[in-house]
Amino acid sequence: MSDRSSHWDRVYATKGEDEVSWFQNSPSTSLAMIRAANPDRHSAIIDIGGGASRLVDALLQDGYRDVSVLDLSANALDAARTRIGSAAATVDWIVADATTWRPAKAYGVWHDRAAFHFLTDPRDRAAYVERLRSAVAPGGHVIIATFAPDGPEKCSGLPVQRHDGASLAAELGAEFALIETRSEMHHTPWDSTQAFQFSRFQRRGS
Repeated sequence: MSDRSSHWDRVYATKGEDEVSWFQNSPSTSLAMIRAANPDRHSAIIDIGGGASRLVDALLQDGYRDVSVLDLSANALDAARTRIGSAAATVDWIVADATTWRPAKAYGVWHDRAAFHFLTDPRDRAAYVERLRSAVAPGGHVIIATFAPDGPEKCSGLPVQRHDGASLAAELGAEFALIETRSEMHHTPWDSTQAFQFSRFQRRGS
């Protein structure tokens, strides 16, 4: 974990939240897909690799009561905590590596925008999926956004593994049914574009 966390701590220590390529003023696609999963307001929702993302702000504004944000970087989570002020006390902030983390409870929605695609080693992807399986309740939803097959090959100086819905389905296995995919052309703060894909799965069972 140390090399990964050190990298992202350096990024967030030297750049503002709106100075990184993945910054979104409004995480509209993520929020739309969470709403499409239709969790009730007390469902547990976790944002994997959420960092300083503004999704947590939007979820709290939508009235969700059980929100967690996991990230490798304590600096990123500190930035988010500072931004949302007193509401931060209602959020579970988790500094951890999603490939080694031990979930303490089950979640109704697992959301990940741009964390999974950094896992270029198949062993890391398998470890991530193992944690996902232990964390997502039967009937729960998994939303994973990555660079699309025609998206960038690197981000923040690191190589990425690009995906589409089919490749993510193969990683998650038959236990998770692919419900929908959406494409997004993300505009970076310096007005370049990056092709993303979002895939939503539902864990079989009830």
